[in-house]
Amino acid sequence: MRLATVLAALGCLLGAACTGGDTGAATPVLGWYINPDNGGQAELAAACSAASGGRYRISVSTLPNDASGQREQLVRRLAAKDRSIALMSLDPPFVAEFAEAGFLRPFTPGEAAGLTDGVLSGPVEGATWDGRLVVAPFWANSQLLWYRKSAAVRAGVDPAAGPVSWDQIIAGAEQAGVTVEVQGDRYEGYMVLISALVASAGGQVLDRPEAGRDARPALDTPAGHRAAEVIDRLAHSRAADPGLATADEEVARAGFQGVRGGFMANWAYVYGAASEAVASGSLEPRVFNDIAWARWPRADPARPSRPPLGGIDLGISAFARHPDLAVDAVRCLSTAESQRRYMLKSKNPAARAAVYDDPEVRKAFPMADLIRESIGDAAPRPKTPYYTDVSTAVTRIFHPPASVNPTRTPAAADRFVVGVLHDRVLL
Repeated sequence: MRLATVLAALGCLLGAACTGGDTGAATPVLGWYINPDNGGQAELAAACSAASGGRYRISVSTLPNDASGQREQLVRRLAAKDRSIALMSLDPPFVAEFAEAGFLRPFTPGEAAGLTDGVLSGPVEGATWDGRLVVAPFWANSQLLWYRKSAAVRAGVDPAAGPVSWDQIIAGAEQAGVTVEVQGDRYEGYMVLISALVASAGGQVLDRPEAGRDARPALDTPAGHRAAEVIDRLAHSRAADPGLATADEEVARAGFQGVRGGFMANWAYVYGAASEAVASGSLEPRVFNDIAWARWPRADPARPSRPPLGGIDLGISAFARHPDLAVDAVRCLSTAESQRRYMLKSKNPAARAAVYDDPEVRKAFPMADLIRESIGDAAPRPKTPYYTDVSTAVTRIFHPPASVNPTRTPAAADRFVVGVLHDRVLL
């Protein structure tokens, strides 16, 4: 076998992705590292590959299930300047870290204009670092208050009539003998709850988060104390699920759909998941028909709530072999039509506002307007290159939820965050 043939074959094995045939022509492969889903991103990858007319092919690789594991795998590969990564699905809290580390190829102003046109303001803000768009909003997310209509009647609470507070929900759930389901395990989902409670009380987890190590934690404040009060009250109430300290999104959803389910704070996907459970026979239709939704509860009765902001952004690796092709791929993957298809397939909300007016989307998501409103009013988690350290430190001090003291815990968390940021304590 000739040396050229051997080298060509080796190139294919290493990811150059040959098309085969007598000509030896190769189609550039754009490796896309995605968060796990139900196949929606893989479908978009195939569609955009076909639409490119042979200019590129998108190859999908799936990251671990949890956000922290996804970040860890990407950081390891990008720190080694792994050129097999062209595109990545990135959780918004990690955008600042990746951008500051030089892992992301920023978009030019001309590129950014098309990627942000018609996109909700919250996702655009989260995709920006140091004045530049460093990732493209792909899908956005926010949490709602989900409730069982029958339980709300027994609780004497009517979320459909207007804003409700966490105090009202907890007291009503106790009266009705049902649970209030949230994410209380020591992981990123718990940080989502803490951060949104602080923001809803008028505060923030960090003051000047862009200052990096010199950012000042701001939990030992009235807003931080109020957030701790809500967690403390729920954890010690009859409305707390016995598994609160180990609950993630799916554990909370199972509890909400169970015999004691009453209220739940969770992401928009839960409605579609419940619908699919009915279709598969694992959830009774009467339970599904009992589910309703409202704005995320208020921490301060006098302030509109600031629901948590989530979603996934599309980043281009700074070490990608074909950055121009990667930009074209991001354009295709993030169009309104792509986001519409992905929302219907994955049950994850779009970042572009117009998608919520689509008739199919509105049929699948009767609460489409509320989701769009919640994403628009949502509060992002701290935008800092040291987000992982901050999040891990805060959740460690606030965990388990039953240990939270409204006065002492926020102050302890602030001290611990400072110690972690300045390498005086280890996580």
